[in-house]
Amino acid sequence: MTDIENVSVFGTGVLGSQIMMQAAYHGKSVIAYDISDEALAQLPARWEWMRAGYRRDLPDFDEKRFDDAIAAIRTTTDVNEAVADADLVIESVPEDLELKKKVWGQIGQAAPDKTIFTTNTSSLRPSDFADATGRPEKFLALHFANLVWRSNTGEVMKIEKTEERYFDAVLEFAGEIGLVPIPLRKEVPGYILNSLLIPLLNAAAYLYVEEVADPSDIDAVWKIATGSPKGPFEIYDTVGFNVAVHVARSNPADKRLQKFADLLQQSIDAGRSGLGDGAGFYTYDSDGIGEEPVADWKL
Repeated sequence: MTDIENVSVFGTGVLGSQIMMQAAYHGKSVIAYDISDEALAQLPARWEWMRAGYRRDLPDFDEKRFDDAIAAIRTTTDVNEAVADADLVIESVPEDLELKKKVWGQIGQAAPDKTIFTTNTSSLRPSDFADATGRPEKFLALHFANLVWRSNTGEVMKIEKTEERYFDAVLEFAGEIGLVPIPLRKEVPGYILNSLLIPLLNAAAYLYVEEVADPSDIDAVWKIATGSPKGPFEIYDTVGFNVAVHVARSNPADKRLQKFADLLQQSIDAGRSGLGDGAGFYTYDSDGIGEEPVADWKL
C-alpha cells in the first residue's frame, strides 16, 4: 500500500474528469484544477455522464460510493491551493509542449517536497518537459485510456531521470485506483496504446479526406473483417475530437491530417466533439450507446 492519498489532477476535460473520478471512486482525496470557473462548472454534467457509464459497465457499481466520490473531489483555479498537500499530481492539460512546460513550472514551484509528478500526455515525450518541474527524478508518465472505468489500463512509463522508487510507487498507485498497471521501462511517445492506435486512426482519416468512403462504411469494413467491437471513427468519438485535433496539430507537415483536423474543429465548434457531447461521427443516447451516423459526415 502506498502513502499516496491526496491526488491533484490538472485539467478537467473529458479524460481529466475521468481520472479524478477513478481516483476518488477508489478512496483517494482529489483536488481538480482548471484555469477558470467556467471550465470547472462543466464537472457536474460530466459526473452524470460517467455515472451512466459506471452503472452500465460495472457489475458491482455502488451509487452511494459514486456520490461519496463526487463529494471527495474539491475544485480550484489556484495552483498553490491545488498542490498544497499533494502526494501525487496527474497532469492532463492539452497536448501543447509550451503549455505543459508552463504548467509544470508552476506546479514545481508550488508543490511540497513529497509530491510525485506524473503526466498523462498522449503523444509528447515526457522528457521534453520534465526539467520544467525542477524535479525530473520524481517525474514520469501515468497514461490512462478513455472510458477509464472500463478500459482500465494504467501505462506507467519512466524517463531516463526517473528514480526507480517513484516508478514503483506509481505502479502500485495505479493498482490501488483500479487500473491494470503496465510498466514501460523505456520512453516511447504514445506508450503502447497510442503507438498501436494512432496509425490506425490516421489511416482512417486519410481514407475519409481522400473521399474514399464514409466514416460508417470504413468502420463497417474494419469491424466485420477483424472482429473488432469498434471502428476507427467510433474510436475517434470515444477519444474526443479535442484530443485528436491536438495530436494532429503536432504534425503540421502532414497536410491530409491537417485537413482532417480542420473538419474535426468545425464539428467541435458546432458542439459535436464526440461521445462526451452526445454526437461526433455518430449520435449517442443518454447512456452513451451509439445510435446513427451524423449526416454531415456523409460524402
